[in-house]
Amino acid sequence: MKEVPSVSRQPSASLSDWIRDQLSSPETLSQTVVRQGGSEVAISYIKYAADESKIQQQFIQVCFSLASQLSFEQYIKSLPNKLEPANQEEALHQALAGAAIIEFGSRSYVVDIKKTSKPPKAEMEKVIQGPQAGFDGSLETNLNLLRSRYPQASLTMESYKAGSLTQTNVTVLYDKKKVNEKALKAVQQAIQGVKAEVIMSLSELGNEFTKNKRTLFPTSLVTERPDRVVLNLAQGKVVLLMEGTPFALIVPAVYYDFISSMEDRYHTYWVSHFIILLRYTGLFITVLLPSSYVGITAYFPELFRVQLALSIAGSRAAVPYPAFMEVLFMLLMMEMLTEASVRLPKVIGQTATTVGGLILGQAATAAGLVSNIMIIIVAAVAIANFVIPINAMSFSIRVSKYIVLVLTVLFGMIGLLMGFIGLIAVLTSLDSFGQPFLKIFPNESVKKKT
Repeated sequence: MKEVPSVSRQPSASLSDWIRDQLSSPETLSQTVVRQGGSEVAISYIKYAADESKIQQQFIQVCFSLASQLSFEQYIKSLPNKLEPANQEEALHQALAGAAIIEFGSRSYVVDIKKTSKPPKAEMEKVIQGPQAGFDGSLETNLNLLRSRYPQASLTMESYKAGSLTQTNVTVLYDKKKVNEKALKAVQQAIQGVKAEVIMSLSELGNEFTKNKRTLFPTSLVTERPDRVVLNLAQGKVVLLMEGTPFALIVPAVYYDFISSMEDRYHTYWVSHFIILLRYTGLFITVLLPSSYVGITAYFPELFRVQLALSIAGSRAAVPYPAFMEVLFMLLMMEMLTEASVRLPKVIGQTATTVGGLILGQAATAAGLVSNIMIIIVAAVAIANFVIPINAMSFSIRVSKYIVLVLTVLFGMIGLLMGFIGLIAVLTSLDSFGQPFLKIFPNESVKKKT
């Protein structure tokens, strides 16, 4: 009569215990022991790296269907993806890569059953040469994406609940060997101190972390790219994932993080630095160009060359309003077109905004409401704002230009200078979980080696 195996969740396998001791998050190591008479088979794997359904189908069910441990061991030896590890370190490496450790007493085998996910393409932070994968709404899938890209035993996971009513699952990830301890402690205290009843997204959770609730600039980075998250984990930062949110929250985040793109690491040295310089140029154009036009036109027209001054004067001859009115009117129209392109369905969004922009610009110029030069300035500002890769910072810059514009209207070129210096002062005063916010260049330790 065939002996029926029994299953236990508390094994005493030495290799499994050693692997558990090496992991910074030992609870992620799942262990199952199947006993047949006086012998036992230990099956160990790391959650989110190995496919648990394959564990059940290829090992547990097969073990129950076979008559003895010897038969099951012969079955394991016959698998094409089987490997006998030379030492404990190799077994740990294979387990982190998504393999299952099968132990028959002192004999151990490694079977590759890594979990493969099909993540959606990144839509907000697109790159040309790099990975195209983005996060999914499933927390388990997102953890699998990070486990497969960062197979380190020092990767630590901590689980929390956010929102007293929603009780949303939040996972905090960091590399125990590299993490900024001060930032980690601040994040843990911030999560435990969240008082909101409803938390639906990581952006909302990031706003709860902010000390000054009315700050203009974000101090935590929201990204949809697993490769950016892996890079930041290697830099010692803390990453938060939430169930139902296809994004990750990275803290601390400095100003350069919002200006940089993962594309910068995939291009050559000079191409990457040229693109970064292009983004900073677009940043200055977005903030200063409308205010500079108003300030120079209204207060210091002699700064223009004669030909340019005459061209601007001729273009504005039919406009009945002062320069700041036409600037404000066109900027607000552009903001509405941008917002409409986000809210409209994809099928008609681009067509509606393109046609609306062309008709609006041409009709406003023909009616004498705005000048031709104003159309050029607004288009330049809109294009320059779109080169900022992170939407949160792009929105902040869009608001900043109105602050500088109002100061320029009230105080002229002195107001423009005051507004620009004031923005720098605000950025300098910010910090992100203990890190100074205004860092416009990457640290030497995290630059791409050349």
